Formats: sequence, structure tokens, C-alpha cells
Amino acid sequence: MRLKDIREDHDYTQKYVADLLFIKQNTYSQYETGQRQIPLDFLVKLAMVYETSTDYILGLTDEKKPYPRSEDFILQ
Repeated sequence: MRLKDIREDHDYTQKYVADLLFIKQNTYSQYETGQRQIPLDFLVKLAMVYETSTDYILGLTDEKKPYPRSEDFILQ
């Protein structure tokens, strides 16, 4: 997964991103290292925060640009 690279590209700290997700920094660190699976709802939020797609975060594509979002999609 590319979480660390994406986070560093945005000049965010692990603590900052963890706070956005309302989780502890060490939990987010475990997502970055692959020690813990990212819950689907967090994966979607991370794609929004990093302005990319879930496929890019998961390494399924090299295209950083996000897909067009549905007008009905609301980040909760």
C-alpha cells in the first residue's frame, strides 16, 4: 500500500491523519505498515483526504487522479 508515500506527499503527519479519522496515531501507523487492515469506511475517507482513488491507495492502479464522484456521494 502507498499510504506513507501519499501522506508524505501531502506533508501530513500520522497524527494529523489519525485525528481526521478519530483514531490513535499508532493505529494509523499499523495501516501504513500493513500490520492492520484498513476498514472500508476509513479507506474511502482516506481517498477523499488524499484526493485520489481507493484503487490507487491499494496499489491497483498507478493513476493518482481520482475517479469522478457521484453527485449523491457525501463524506460522512
